[in-house]
Amino acid sequence: MLPLLQTRFPELRLELRETQTRQLVEDIKSGTLDAAMLALPVGEPDIDTIVLFEDLFLLAVPSDDPRQEATRVAAEDIDQSRLILLEDGHCLRDQALAFCATAARSRTASAGGTAFGASSLTTVMQMVAGGYGVTLIPQIAAEVERRDGRVKFLRLKNPQPGRSIGLAFRRTSPRKADFAALGEVVKESMGIAPAPTANRKLGRPVGG
Repeated sequence: MLPLLQTRFPELRLELRETQTRQLVEDIKSGTLDAAMLALPVGEPDIDTIVLFEDLFLLAVPSDDPRQEATRVAAEDIDQSRLILLEDGHCLRDQALAFCATAARSRTASAGGTAFGASSLTTVMQMVAGGYGVTLIPQIAAEVERRDGRVKFLRLKNPQPGRSIGLAFRRTSPRKADFAALGEVVKESMGIAPAPTANRKLGRPVGG
């Protein structure tokens, strides 16, 4: 996304940061951040959102896992004692647990039933690569992790779980046209055709 954004708007200066969704929402509300990309819904009356794309989950397993990459995995097929998750406070952890909770009640995922926890997705993937367990990973992140030959990715059975990714900003912000233009660039970078009526101009720097 960033190379396309820099090409399309060479005078734009972006200030980027990565943190937990809860903190991003608070920073938007306080005005510390102009906008942020995060999983929807936000559930805050003071924040508006633009839906950008759907991001499916994949099951990341060590490369020596006997299942072929064409295998479709159900929630009940995941050994939750080997499930590696991010630490509390990360929305991806909550989304993974919600999916696993669709399995039989006796095997419902809980914080105490997981083998490991980590503070970053990079650490989680290194643990999977080392053979310590498996994890659910967003498809958008899997594209980078495919470079590591020690892991492979299995698709989940229909209906495939996933999340909506959107752009969030203050409802009272005067820069909604800028955020709409930014959203169109993000969608274009994902291979989603931009809306023909999109405002293609961006003003002062956007932080998010």
